[in-house]
Amino acid sequence: MAMSPLLEDDTTLFDVNLDGTSTSEGGGYEPIPASRTKSEKPPPYSRFTQQELPACKPIVTPKLVISAFTLIGIVFFPIGIAALSASNKVVEIEERYDRECIPPIYSNRILQYIQSVGTDKTCTRRLTVPKHMKSPVFIYYQLTDFYQNYRIYKSSRSDLQLKSKADESSELENCGPVQKVGDKPIVPCGLVAWSMFNDTYSFSVKGKALIVNKMNIAWESDKEGRFGSDVYPKNSQTGGVIGGATLNSSIPLSEQEDLIVWMRPAALRNFRKLYGRIDVDLEANEEIKVEIKNNYNSYGYGGEKLLVLSTTSAFGGKNKFLGIAYLTVGGFSFLFAIVFAIIHRFKRRDIGDTAYLSWNRSPVGYYIK
Repeated sequence: MAMSPLLEDDTTLFDVNLDGTSTSEGGGYEPIPASRTKSEKPPPYSRFTQQELPACKPIVTPKLVISAFTLIGIVFFPIGIAALSASNKVVEIEERYDRECIPPIYSNRILQYIQSVGTDKTCTRRLTVPKHMKSPVFIYYQLTDFYQNYRIYKSSRSDLQLKSKADESSELENCGPVQKVGDKPIVPCGLVAWSMFNDTYSFSVKGKALIVNKMNIAWESDKEGRFGSDVYPKNSQTGGVIGGATLNSSIPLSEQEDLIVWMRPAALRNFRKLYGRIDVDLEANEEIKVEIKNNYNSYGYGGEKLLVLSTTSAFGGKNKFLGIAYLTVGGFSFLFAIVFAIIHRFKRRDIGDTAYLSWNRSPVGYYIK
């Protein structure tokens, strides 16, 4: 008979048997006192701890699976068609200008040209509208190979300083090399603000200037919650090395929407940011004259600069991925539904058939360890 480990107290040594009795030193059998078997009080009864709460336990039948895949296909396929159709209706003009706006005499001295303060960097490009563009027409600048998500760059800022005038000197250590000019703090400090995009665009059609509206191009939550209305730029681009745009010191940060747009870091190395919008329609085959101030130095790291004009749809800008993704999921769902229906029709298996249990399929030699 198997014995448990020995239990010992001040008077008697017991061997505990599996049948709930004990053997004392005298050889007789004695019951184990209740206090010996229960060291703690049982937990209070609860339907939750005992897993007795009502629960939904659906039985996944072939008909249910086929119906689910069919329903997914019915829902996703029209959404995919609508998204793809909306994307195809978006009219978009892209113009790369970083190479085209370099004068031929500076073709071998690009960095010298872009870093020169006194050189006129005005560049004129002409764009043709391929289709009617209904207002508003959004203007974006696009940069490639610019890693705004790089940790050291992304964290080079002081969020406290951006939000409150009382914290102008707070968290300057986060701003890296762009902290102070002499003993005076730079507002806003950090590499992100220092490297702000500073190319400018002006547009005209048939000699008539198109007004670029820059109002409400930034997120409302950023303007109200992250940039203070009492914080004004100080000592912007006054250090030894000039980065990007110089901020207007008479306008609070909460109203400098170009800065707010730039300060929201992009997730990918190629990105677009909103520059403004044109609030008039552009007709097909119209020629747009664009004057570009080619100030931003993307040449030092080998990046490209593009100007983008685009309309939008209910699904956003021009993006075929969303429509293709919905069509793909819907198509595969229909395919799975058809395959499972064929299998269910020609190779039916009854639900709850005990013949498929392992001990019924191979009863000989089956045992439980």
